[in-house]
Amino acid sequence: MSMNPILSGLPPTHPGEILREDVLPGIHLSKTEIARLLGVSRQTLHDVLAERQPVTPAMALRLAKLFGSSPQVWINLQRDYDLRVLAESMREELAAIQTLPRNAA
Repeated sequence: MSMNPILSGLPPTHPGEILREDVLPGIHLSKTEIARLLGVSRQTLHDVLAERQPVTPAMALRLAKLFGSSPQVWINLQRDYDLRVLAESMREELAAIQTLPRNAA
């Protein structure tokens, strides 16, 4: 997995952190109201914001609709987070796998 060397030392960012730290403070609504607008329970929203649950495709669609963005933004954030976390936990296992030369594929 190729990665920007500038970002390689930073921990992965969960989309819940982006929502919690960057998006929600700017809209000045309670989390209860945001959950209601999204059509999810407060607990579901809380779990995403606390980084205990991923942004699912359904949640990505809801967030995109609410904030006027693209669901791909939210899905890509989650995918990138998941890949970075998994790559770290699989570091030794992946190091043991040989990379084939390009002409062998």
